[in-house]
Amino acid sequence: MQLSEQQIADYQKDGAILVKKVISDDWIERLLTFADQNMKNPSRYGNDRGVDERGGRLFTDRYQWRDQPLIREFVFESGVGDLVRQAMCSQQVRFYFDHLLVKDPHTVSSTPWHQDTPYWPFLGRQIGSAWVALTDVTVAESSLEFIRGSHLDQVIYRPEIFGDKRTASNDWTGDQGGVPVPDIEADRAAYDILGFDVEAGDAIIFSAWTLHGSQGNASGEKRRVALSTRWLGDDAIWSPHPGADPTVTQQDVCVQPGDAPEDDDRFPRLS
Repeated sequence: MQLSEQQIADYQKDGAILVKKVISDDWIERLLTFADQNMKNPSRYGNDRGVDERGGRLFTDRYQWRDQPLIREFVFESGVGDLVRQAMCSQQVRFYFDHLLVKDPHTVSSTPWHQDTPYWPFLGRQIGSAWVALTDVTVAESSLEFIRGSHLDQVIYRPEIFGDKRTASNDWTGDQGGVPVPDIEADRAAYDILGFDVEAGDAIIFSAWTLHGSQGNASGEKRRVALSTRWLGDDAIWSPHPGADPTVTQQDVCVQPGDAPEDDDRFPRLS
């Protein structure tokens, strides 16, 4: 699939775009089956907040491409990485990690407004994600929202903690510098908020610098399932720092801080 000139221009201006039907129904069916199985048997990187007294369930799992053949196949054969490459105006693209995200019906927990860059051991303007919807979902049912153009602000925002800091997926989040994320929900009208209602198979492609979040799943019957993959473009450099995700550390890579992530074992190049 080729992005149009308008889609690329919109990504560069807004920091996020919706691309319709980027994967087939076969992919959707296979990945939904995988999600069901993964929720019953998560990896060591899984984060399951379970069902609380308010109902619902928020589940995530990450970094499964090296162990799960289906996720590896998706990374290398679905074509979503090349869409991110095109949007970023990059000559090449390297894969960083996969991220399965599930919100069951009646899940009131929102995903707080945040910026991806502070969580990851990389710097560069050409770092982005493809958030592929595996179910139809509206913004009210926890599709993504963005602050339009916030990727251009040259601001690093202080990381937000997702859920309980004591969980394995959060206990590495340290106190970092940066500007506090503004209280967007307190005055939504003051911000240019861009939200996407999606159908299964659509992709939201967005910059790691764009402020984004999602509401709880207000649906009483629809599960929100998405698979997000993270990608590194031409100007990305390896930049580990305190409080960054320690899943891949300096001990795991063959590059040094400030280098391009030319490690084909950990960050394989697709194009």
